[in-house]
Amino acid sequence: MSFWDYLSSRHQQLLTDALQHASAVFQCMVIATVLGIVIGVVTYRSGWAAALAVASTSTVLTIPSLAMIGLLIPLVGLGVAPTVVTLTLYGLLPIVRNSIVGLRGVDPSLVDAAKGIGMSRLARMARVELPLAWPPILTGIRVSTQMLMGIAAIAAYASGPGLGNEIFRGIASLGSANAINQVLAGTLGIIVLALLFDAAYVLIGRLTIPRGIRV
Repeated sequence: MSFWDYLSSRHQQLLTDALQHASAVFQCMVIATVLGIVIGVVTYRSGWAAALAVASTSTVLTIPSLAMIGLLIPLVGLGVAPTVVTLTLYGLLPIVRNSIVGLRGVDPSLVDAAKGIGMSRLARMARVELPLAWPPILTGIRVSTQMLMGIAAIAAYASGPGLGNEIFRGIASLGSANAINQVLAGTLGIIVLALLFDAAYVLIGRLTIPRGIRV
């Protein structure tokens, strides 16, 4: 069976796997983004706290993703839970690091001006500092998303959702008629999803970042 015939005969299952893959990455990115920005906001004023935050999230990336999922299975079981925990932890570093860099790069005179007109610390953070730090934060989110697209495929090891199931089925049946087609379909599906997500981030950047800041 040719690759195109395989896609034609399995398009419904492939579409379901792709939607599950995209949904898992999207939901974990939302969690990682909220946690990463909060950690950045809490730590960026302190040198040692920021260094600790970056070092801690960097340490996670030294753990092989397959080992991470394997260690989580006895704790949270199979399926969605180890997938969510693993993807969220792996997605933190670029967001935390870029949040700290972005917030530290805000012009202090702008913050002082906001303070001078009576803005509270929370208002300054929400209306001045975070909007100005948003470009590097968005870059961190884009990097994390691209990382998680590939790591999410490993979730199939723990019966997780997504296109990794197609890849693992192909690897498990190497030598059979459709083994290569399965691996190729899963891999290409992940690449297409990564490109679509990145295009969406480009659009979000154009809509949320003022032209003057982009320049």
